[in-house]
Amino acid sequence: MSRFASAGVVYLVGAGPGSPDLITVRGLRVLRSADVVLHDALLAPELLEEVGPHAERVSVGKRGYCVGSTKQETIHDLMVRYARAGKSVCRLKCGDPCVFGRGGEEAEALAEAGVSYEIVPGVTSAAGALASAGIPLTHRAAGQAVVLVTGHHDPDSRDCTLDWDALARLPGAVFYMAVRHVAKIAAKLGGGGLPLDTPAAVVESGTLPGQRVLVADLGNIGRLADEAMITGPAVFVVGEVVRFREKLLSLAAESEGAAR
Repeated sequence: MSRFASAGVVYLVGAGPGSPDLITVRGLRVLRSADVVLHDALLAPELLEEVGPHAERVSVGKRGYCVGSTKQETIHDLMVRYARAGKSVCRLKCGDPCVFGRGGEEAEALAEAGVSYEIVPGVTSAAGALASAGIPLTHRAAGQAVVLVTGHHDPDSRDCTLDWDALARLPGAVFYMAVRHVAKIAAKLGGGGLPLDTPAAVVESGTLPGQRVLVADLGNIGRLADEAMITGPAVFVVGEVVRFREKLLSLAAESEGAAR
């Protein structure tokens, strides 16, 4: 769509990886003009201050493993109901709607219900959080591929269908929702043939003031993450790109010192 619809439309909006100023211009316009905002739990509170004074705000937050998280079917029902009532609905989601954000499922539900929708992309945490931590998502000198992986499922459970041998052969991987399984993921990758001295990092609360970055090799990252009591939201990256963090931070410090 080239302009805002007056009513009866759902916008699946990516809010970005954490910092409120990383939402797109398009996303912010939709947020400010919506009649109803259905928002995630981990959003920056400053973004909700952008909601119009007469708009209805509805929390449909999902927190991993937490009791009381809104069921996905309930979110579908709310989007359809508000849209059929002639409302302009902003479904505000963390990161990008379609990168482990269930945006595809929500778009499918809207299409099946005959509801108009638009997907407004957002900065996904694999790019945003790593950039904030000084780790480039890709680098020409660090391989020709990177894969985005969900780490939500216990690697030892039947729900996890990942091919660990295949992942271990890739030059880089970023795991979402993996904070509970860092040690097991590292062990699986090591068992698949990835050297245990491969650099790895966990970025907690990426792009936010409380951001923490833990860097180690694959063989130790799980233990150190547990000792540091890393919590979500966090991303776990494995690959040679992690080595560039020290160099980039060093160059930045030198540049800052020279500017003084």
